[in-house]
Amino acid sequence: MNRTKGSLKWAVIGMVVLLAIFLAGASSIQAVPLFPGGAAINWQAIPPYNLLWPLWSPLLSPADPVTGLPTPLLSFLDNRTLLPLQPIPFWDPARDYPFFMYNIPELFGGGLTYFDVFYGLNPWPPSYLIDPLTGLPAPITLPAGFANLSPTAVLPGLVFTGNLLYSEQYGVPVTNLLTAGDIWGALPFAGFLL
Repeated sequence: MNRTKGSLKWAVIGMVVLLAIFLAGASSIQAVPLFPGGAAINWQAIPPYNLLWPLWSPLLSPADPVTGLPTPLLSFLDNRTLLPLQPIPFWDPARDYPFFMYNIPELFGGGLTYFDVFYGLNPWPPSYLIDPLTGLPAPITLPAGFANLSPTAVLPGLVFTGNLLYSEQYGVPVTNLLTAGDIWGALPFAGFLL
């Protein structure tokens, strides 16, 4: 137990340092306009919860060969979804931080877990996304213009912390997980972000 607390303490310290580094260079991350009108489409809502998927990540939203537009790797997300890569960031714009989602190894029962910066790793979905009466998904209400929100809202430093906790809890090597550089493609101070 003390080892877990010590790891968590160092993970949080590391996250704070990485967050400071990212914020210093965040202004250099720019959305790329996808349409001639100049509107940058950065996010796509994924059912059934309406959480936002990052269209700005070349790895998570590769270009469709026909249209040339970014296409999410997933079109639906529930607790039975098998993530093709991990972690995958999902964002509820009402929160100041994203969820980073991971597969739970079959040895531990399967399904999904998510990293929340305040509550650590927990089974997916969080209770606020479930209707308490029916047990069915309760989609979030998205703000107008959600598709154009800045990519800098999802902080790369959180990937490092989530990966450490996931690796320690489930025994999955950190080297098997995406880094912030993998997700963002190119980052300011990329050498500092694992």
